[in-house]
Amino acid sequence: MNKVVMIAAVIISTAPIARPKNIAGDWQGTLKPLPGMELRLVLHITQGGDGSLKATLDSVDQAVNGIPVTTITLKDSKLNLTVESVHGTYEGTVDADATEITGTWSQGQPLPLDFKRATTPIKTEHKPAKPSDIDGTWMGTLDTGAKKWRLVFHITNTEDGLVAKMDSPDQKVEGVPVTAVTRAGSSLKLELKQIGGAFEGKISTDLATIEGTWTQVGGTLPLVLKRVKDTAELKWRRLQIPT
Repeated sequence: MNKVVMIAAVIISTAPIARPKNIAGDWQGTLKPLPGMELRLVLHITQGGDGSLKATLDSVDQAVNGIPVTTITLKDSKLNLTVESVHGTYEGTVDADATEITGTWSQGQPLPLDFKRATTPIKTEHKPAKPSDIDGTWMGTLDTGAKKWRLVFHITNTEDGLVAKMDSPDQKVEGVPVTAVTRAGSSLKLELKQIGGAFEGKISTDLATIEGTWTQVGGTLPLVLKRVKDTAELKWRRLQIPT
């Protein structure tokens, strides 16, 4: 009997001790609220000397950085986050190597959201390069029938290629990042995956207009962009009520 007890004690004492997973660092994930829509998120996690965790969240495609994570807990492999400022929560499972987190983001409705350790940071700042022939500000008007909305695109050439931002003056929205700018000769495509929108057009030979279509969540409308010479055109205008 004593021998059995002794053997059991040896087995217990030599069993590996589970250590808390180190999840400090930067994590990247993509949220897909609707078909055709994507929001890239970056989760920054730090760990204090006492083992406590802190975190912030960036929404890259909304140009919002440093959103405070109100609470963050890690128990065994279960990670829980609360982001009170956006009324969001996240529940995930950290894999054995602490390189991936599989889970669900809830903000009104649950959506799958997986994070992976960031090996290459998402680049949001770009060094300017020699301006291209379409650098500058372009504006067009979407006519939905019920309303007319102006869209403004600011296109800039950089060392990483063309980048752009979009304004919607009549909605008082500025600086929405264009997630991808693709140019092939006279063809130009501007994608805004965070709103499920895209513009595709042809650049005129005199570089004065870009005529094309705006597509958003399955709907398509004609849109012609023209160079903006007077910045007063970009100001918000109150919609006129017919008398």
